[in-house]
Amino acid sequence: MSEQLTGPELVALVRRVFQPQPGETALAILVDLPDARVPDDAGWTERRAIATQWAEQLAAHREELGLATHLVVYPNIHTNNGDLPERAWLRGPGPLPAVEDLDPAAAITFEEIYATHPILIAITKFSATAPLKLAAKKHPIRAATMPGFRADMIPALRLDYTEVNRRVNLLKDLLDRAEGADFRFATPSGPCELHVDLRHRTGHASGGLLPKPGVAGNLPSGEAYIVPYEGELPGDPSRTSGIMPVQFGTEIVRYRISRNKALEVLSQGPKSDEEAALLAKEPAYGNLAELGLGVLAAFGVKPIGEILLDEKLGLHLAFGRSDHFGGQVGPAQFSGPEAVIHIDRVYVPETQPDVAVLAVDLTMADGSTVALMRDGEYAVGF
Repeated sequence: MSEQLTGPELVALVRRVFQPQPGETALAILVDLPDARVPDDAGWTERRAIATQWAEQLAAHREELGLATHLVVYPNIHTNNGDLPERAWLRGPGPLPAVEDLDPAAAITFEEIYATHPILIAITKFSATAPLKLAAKKHPIRAATMPGFRADMIPALRLDYTEVNRRVNLLKDLLDRAEGADFRFATPSGPCELHVDLRHRTGHASGGLLPKPGVAGNLPSGEAYIVPYEGELPGDPSRTSGIMPVQFGTEIVRYRISRNKALEVLSQGPKSDEEAALLAKEPAYGNLAELGLGVLAAFGVKPIGEILLDEKLGLHLAFGRSDHFGGQVGPAQFSGPEAVIHIDRVYVPETQPDVAVLAVDLTMADGSTVALMRDGEYAVGF
């Protein structure tokens, strides 16, 4: 690993993020394991090594931290934000087991983990954000989710999260008061315009601080986000409509969106054909599930090709599952558990160089308009 957090830095991180309370005695670090269907890769190997090192370092500083730290492993769920398996395994010192070597008799339920570990850190390949957000509504836990975490993200854990949190809450306040967002994109094939319906919704703040039970959020963090209105109220369809461009490599896919769903692909090319087939097979994939506003680019953070960090840099829009954010689309709307997905598309120059965000304007409840972004930069004063 190119960079590591020391034991004292990890203790400080846990204290800053979670602010452990009297009576809390244990912290769990969650790790998913490769299997025959999803074999291991270099990044995943490194991630498990990071998790193991963090568990060992925090355990060695138990007296200073005031919490016991346990490493918990479980078979991977084959998709981002699908439901977690019913059972997992507590691990002691030593190499992690292969998934086929897990002893069923030694398994414990996630319900037991939640009951005994009020603080959880999920350093996984596949995102556990959705299931842990839902679990946090039922159990007195709080969780930091770190899907795709890499050692080169460690500098983002050392930011001034008091200032990050302040900016995130300012953006959340705007989203709370907005009834719509209008986007103007420039692409080589022409402009694209998209209206996102924000009625009947409130925003969420993920500023890197999780001091109270009942919440789960990404770490590193730094975004405000909101689920677009999905049209669930009788006689009040969603007004989200327009064209949403997304760049894949050199190809820009243009999705036609109506009533908050991508109904077809208007562009042509190999990726366009692939996305059109996916929409036909899994209609819930095309649900516009999130409008996110990251702030970390202003702190000098650059994208590294992992959504966990990249989405926190600036504007992003997501397709798929939304129930973990308060929306209406969950696993039941997909063809099966392994088809469930929540996938973000990040609009910063490094990730989509040929898609320019010319403007984003918020329409407020009183009819006024707030210029949120101009030429890819926030126009609101921080």
